[in-house]
Amino acid sequence: MFSVLSGFLYLQLSSLLVGYVRAQEPTDEVKIEVLYLPEDCPQKTKKGDMVNAHYDGFLAKDGAKFYCSRADDKGHPKWFVLGVGQVIKGLDIGMIGMCQGEKRKVTIPPSLGFGKQGKDNVPPDATLIFEIELYTIARGPRSMEAFREIDLDDDRNLSRDEIRAYMKREFEKGGKPREQSFYDVIVSDVFQKNDHNRDGIISAKEYNVYDHDEL
Repeated sequence: MFSVLSGFLYLQLSSLLVGYVRAQEPTDEVKIEVLYLPEDCPQKTKKGDMVNAHYDGFLAKDGAKFYCSRADDKGHPKWFVLGVGQVIKGLDIGMIGMCQGEKRKVTIPPSLGFGKQGKDNVPPDATLIFEIELYTIARGPRSMEAFREIDLDDDRNLSRDEIRAYMKREFEKGGKPREQSFYDVIVSDVFQKNDHNRDGIISAKEYNVYDHDEL
């Protein structure tokens, strides 16, 4: 469902390892600390990219861990589309501009996390800290260009076979073919998050819905 850009650009280590990305609210910001920056960075993450990452979540107040992707769902790194609400807003902001292989520590204020209501093990008005390791950056599935490429029979609906075939083409084009089980996991995840009426296809309308807030 996505392609890995070819070619490599040389990136020198930045002398500034701590940066700030401002949110819409002038008093709320996500603090970003770069823990590791690879020398080679063929591309940086941007809104709409499909990314694959591990991340652990901690409460800033006492350091208690409330989430660990390595312990969730058999420990697989998480695939999600960046910047469209499939993760909390603070993570969407804090992962923009990352290189493949980069590690970050991201501090998220309550307004960009779980707010006044909290969630599960996160209390209300909690500042959060995430430690993130980014593995893969690939073209996201949300552009209309990508939709047309996936929709081989032009019926404005995407089937599992169409999405699986597209992913295989894109990864092979980037020189990174994968096992069948790799594609099966991602297709299942895509349908879980986007096939809202559970009819076995993803319509053009479902394809463009960004209303997820899960971790």
